[in-house]
Amino acid sequence: MKTLGYYNGKYDEIENMMIPMNDRVHWFGDGVYDAGPCRNYHIFAIDEHVDRFFNSAALMDIKMPVTKDQLKDLLNELVKKMDTGNLFVYYQVTRGGTTNRNHAFDPEIPANLWVTLTPASIRDGKEPIACVTEPDTRFYHCNVKTLNLMPSVMAAQHAKKEGVQETILYRKNLGNRVTECAHSNVHIILDGKIFTAPTDELILPGIARAHLIRMAKKLGYAVSETPYDLDTLRGAEEILVTSSSNLCLWCNKLDGVAVGGRAPEMLEDLRSHLIDEFLEATE
Repeated sequence: MKTLGYYNGKYDEIENMMIPMNDRVHWFGDGVYDAGPCRNYHIFAIDEHVDRFFNSAALMDIKMPVTKDQLKDLLNELVKKMDTGNLFVYYQVTRGGTTNRNHAFDPEIPANLWVTLTPASIRDGKEPIACVTEPDTRFYHCNVKTLNLMPSVMAAQHAKKEGVQETILYRKNLGNRVTECAHSNVHIILDGKIFTAPTDELILPGIARAHLIRMAKKLGYAVSETPYDLDTLRGAEEILVTSSSNLCLWCNKLDGVAVGGRAPEMLEDLRSHLIDEFLEATE
């Protein structure tokens, strides 16, 4: 198959799949998701992604229709149906109870399980990206991969309009504290250390973020999970952007001004080791 869509046990090419109109996702965006890369039919960091997926569901009182092992077995089975093993593996649950529109819900009804598989490859991170900044106006459930993504959609569109690759968000009411990006985590190198926002309710605890932290410590670099502001971001030695589909990118232009470029050896050490880790895990 070139693409694959799955919904509650049925699957086909994505374009052929139909979803009930009374699925709560259509009215409320009522669900959570997770996603990650697959190479050579090996899903990267599947245990970490599935753990985060189940945690998001638990925080939203969504009853999972499968166990963690059942989900991993299903995903591994579905990727083998694809023509290529280099994929973006996306999965979500929407709250169960496909009845008439009602804000209240029954937490005992199992969720609807969705999966989509599409051909994709990760970037190696050798080429820099440009970013813009804008205030973070999202609600305080950023630590949950909820389907309510309108603020992130608008931030991503801002980047597209500016001809750049990502928008970095900051909270004006918290002293311009940098949080994350439209669909990535952001980190800085300063004084030979990695600084990254703490995993509170203002950011998503990214899987690629966790791999970056582990790799930095493995390579002997200090890591500080503490807040930093917009001025500190602009003055950083390097700005790193990580996500499950782009494991380690770096920014050389922010709001049209050149940034970073002052710790290239450390940046390359981190980038190359993270890519090697991915390649080795998906052989």
